[in-house]
Amino acid sequence: MIEVSNVRRAFGTLQAVDGVSFIAADGQITGLLGPNGAGKTTTLRMLYTLLRPDAGSIRVDDIDVLENPLEARRRLGVLPDARGLYKRFTARENIEYFGRLQGLDESTLQRRVDELIRRLEMQDIEHRRADGFSQGQRVKTAIARALVHDPRNIVLDEPTNGLDVMSTRSLRRYLLQLRDEGRCVVLSSHIMQEVAALCDHIVVIAHGRVVASGTSAALLEQTGASSLEDAFVEVIGSGEGLMA
Repeated sequence: MIEVSNVRRAFGTLQAVDGVSFIAADGQITGLLGPNGAGKTTTLRMLYTLLRPDAGSIRVDDIDVLENPLEARRRLGVLPDARGLYKRFTARENIEYFGRLQGLDESTLQRRVDELIRRLEMQDIEHRRADGFSQGQRVKTAIARALVHDPRNIVLDEPTNGLDVMSTRSLRRYLLQLRDEGRCVVLSSHIMQEVAALCDHIVVIAHGRVVASGTSAALLEQTGASSLEDAFVEVIGSGEGLMA
């Protein structure tokens, strides 16, 4: 479980995140939905300890990320907005390297890498260098790298950005499998169909603030909209909070 409470972060005079709060439960996919520049990525960067909040608190499995960032990181699998693969490494070597950083013994590491390559259908790129990978191949490798230590909490920033239709469908199936295993999955997106198809709980962020939260059905009911896109436009346009 991930708990974000009244988190704030400014860059000079720009208040990028202004009191964001939400809970992402185990066995659910929680979506952060908002327009570009809304504060989603900054919120996630604070969650996985890349940025320090100016105020507020974040807990991962009841561990305070400010007080014990290393322990929090061990419980997180992160796909950042910058995928950051080592281009001279093969896909397998990228995954193995991060597994060793997480302290996995060699037997466990090889078992986990084999499993992830199979589940993410990466056999065709397993022994290819990352230099020259397509966007979909980079994302698959980065996700496998993030999950190699078998974390209970997964944080994904725009995971399908730039993917083709087949890669997107494959990734969505895998995220649903992770949810069904009881893991906590948090993803940010500005793609309505993706959020509607995947997310059990939606947190709408605009101008650095949470302006609505709830299930897709609850947001439709509260706004009287016929689609999630219309509900989204309604809540970010009105500026009035809708919580469920």
